Amino acid sequence: MKTLTRNLLVTASLLLAGGLSTMANAQNQIPAASDAAPAPQQSRAQQLMGDVAPKLAELTDDVLFGDVWERPGLAKRDRSLITVAALVALNRPEQLRSHIALARRNGVTEQEIVETITQLAFYAGWPNAITAVGVAREVFKN
Repeated sequence: MKTLTRNLLVTASLLLAGGLSTMANAQNQIPAASDAAPAPQQSRAQQLMGDVAPKLAELTDDVLFGDVWERPGLAKRDRSLITVAALVALNRPEQLRSHIALARRNGVTEQEIVETITQLAFYAGWPNAITAVGVAREVFKN
């Protein structure tokens, strides 16, 4: 968008200066969009909600994952297991998918995830556990 705006401004100024022939020369001097520096990689939160809720994406990145998940009081492995348990108990399958995958990257085994779900069936409800097993199956396949 910035490149388009810049091109329009250059074109308008050249037309005002009376130089259609110099416009072609000016176009050659404007860097193409591919010449520009690549856009910074967006976080997962920015990809999922940044266009609609940029502040929520920023808080997710900076506070939740940048601060809370980095606190030294618990290992990331433990934080992952706690988060998976909470998401199973609350029946939040959309968030559970990504947190089961994160738990595996943080050292939680598939067996531990399944045991957590089984344990929670008796405390958080059978339907929540059945839903979580389906989500775990999908994540384990990947």
